[in-house]
Amino acid sequence: MGLTSNKVLAFAVLFAVLLFVGTVWWWPRLARRNWRAVSGRIGLLLATQVAIFASIGLGANQAFGFYASWADLFGQESGQGIVVDHDAAGTNGPLQVVDTRQVNVSGGTRPQIGGQIQKVDIVGRRTHIASPAYVYLPPEYFQPQYRTRTFPATVVLTGYPGTAEALIKGLHYPQTAHRLAKNGTMQPMILVMMRPTVAPPRDTECVDVPGGPKTESFFAKDLPDAVSHHYRVGKKPGSWGIVGDSTGGYCALKLAIHHPETYAAGAGLSPYYRAPSDPTTGDLFHGNEELKNRADLMWYLKHKPAPDTSLLVSSSRNGESNYQETLRFIDLVQAKKPTRISSIILDSGGHNFNTWRREIPATLQWISGRLSDR
Repeated sequence: MGLTSNKVLAFAVLFAVLLFVGTVWWWPRLARRNWRAVSGRIGLLLATQVAIFASIGLGANQAFGFYASWADLFGQESGQGIVVDHDAAGTNGPLQVVDTRQVNVSGGTRPQIGGQIQKVDIVGRRTHIASPAYVYLPPEYFQPQYRTRTFPATVVLTGYPGTAEALIKGLHYPQTAHRLAKNGTMQPMILVMMRPTVAPPRDTECVDVPGGPKTESFFAKDLPDAVSHHYRVGKKPGSWGIVGDSTGGYCALKLAIHHPETYAAGAGLSPYYRAPSDPTTGDLFHGNEELKNRADLMWYLKHKPAPDTSLLVSSSRNGESNYQETLRFIDLVQAKKPTRISSIILDSGGHNFNTWRREIPATLQWISGRLSDR
């Protein structure tokens, strides 16, 4: 059974409850002062606490999507790494649909009413990076009257480590996009949902790592090319947007700033503004000072020509550590024309799914208003 299985969570909770009941039941019998009784009490208490913490951890992982599998949890994930696929430019194309599912909305059993979520495998023609993703197609994509219409597309990124599933089950991006489009507050839009971690377990921070994965090039070039090759996406530069939370928010802002010819709009929910250096990232720059500076968005906007793109950042006055830095980023961008800046500032909200769910509807409406469907 998988790490995110409901059966695993139910079993862990049941086991914790049984251990608690067993502790209450056996405690009088272990009240003696000999070593066996003392060892029994210690063992029961330890086992019960481990079971309770395991249940809490599994429940938190279900809610926030930190890890997708046992291998991912223990740093042994190997199925989503970097590959060199010499057939990527062949007849199969750079994107393959491997599964489909309905959207959890009323009428979702019919794609013409609820839209559809497709699980896909993407292989970059230039970077040879392979990564899974989920593609949400709105109901209009399947309706006969729109059969020749193209749609805007938005890449949606998780944080690190994160799972793409969390964007569907935890943050409800497809359901929110469906509701907003149905209400007429945003245009129908394709969503490409994935994690920014294309070389797990390493956190590459969407950097073209010297001698390593070219993550920025994958998201800037390969991903839009692969999606446009397979789906009816608008051909103009203004047809693409990108949004993410935390690490994904940093990546979204950076890609929109570095590649305005690809992304007409980028939204960062609780983002940071420079690539960190820690055990999860390893050495991202290999002594290349220019590459390190490019990964610092404040530095880039101060020293490089202002990009013609639209940016959105979010934070909260209480609960987010990036609040003051976000205000400085807003002030900096305001002085950089033609770059445009918008913000969502909550009174309170932590670095978590509940906060981002409050920001996602306004974010999707904002990004929809800045993209073209042609």
